[in-house]
Amino acid sequence: MPEVIFQGPEGRLEGRYQAGKEENSPIALILHPHPQFGGTMNNKVVYYLYHSFTRRGFAVLRFNFRSVGHSEGVFDNGVGELSDAAAALDWLQSLNKDAPTCWVAGFSFGAWIGMQLLMRRPEIQGFLSISPPANLYDFSFLAPCPSSGLILQGTKDEIVEENSVQKLVDKLQSQKGITIDYNKVENANHYYEDHMKELVVNVDDYLKQRLGY
Repeated sequence: MPEVIFQGPEGRLEGRYQAGKEENSPIALILHPHPQFGGTMNNKVVYYLYHSFTRRGFAVLRFNFRSVGHSEGVFDNGVGELSDAAAALDWLQSLNKDAPTCWVAGFSFGAWIGMQLLMRRPEIQGFLSISPPANLYDFSFLAPCPSSGLILQGTKDEIVEENSVQKLVDKLQSQKGITIDYNKVENANHYYEDHMKELVVNVDDYLKQRLGY
């Protein structure tokens, strides 16, 4: 799990990168929760998402948004963080020029950023959106959502309202041409404390369904 530093829009960004098991491996980018509320690339949910992809031979990058850890810059309310994510994907692609598949996964604030990146980068073919904060941020840009993916939500989430996520899912599931899977983790809070195993099982089952391994 080598530490990496790459150039972002406002300075250096700090990350952890795992190369793929084979040449021309698929790639995945993992995005962390809100920088001003303790979110970092070492968040447990982010860590487990990272390893769900590495176990499948993906080349995977997780990184700290600007102002977090050793990443330079100042928090920019999502605008700059989306630019950071785009720069991170550019860096990941520069090392894996012939990647057959590209995924993005995000948790909470990172899910909001990830879904915006999805709209801007047609090469992203799948997504994992963990506890997308549909009651806190506008997700109307998903019109239409260009890729199939998984949305996962805890039923005892004290930050993201379950009904707001359900409304987002209902809207996305009405679209033709994509499939949105929506799973709930019973009694899980926003951080999936004491329910991390169930989160990992949901993610792994979905990736196996989509990837075939």
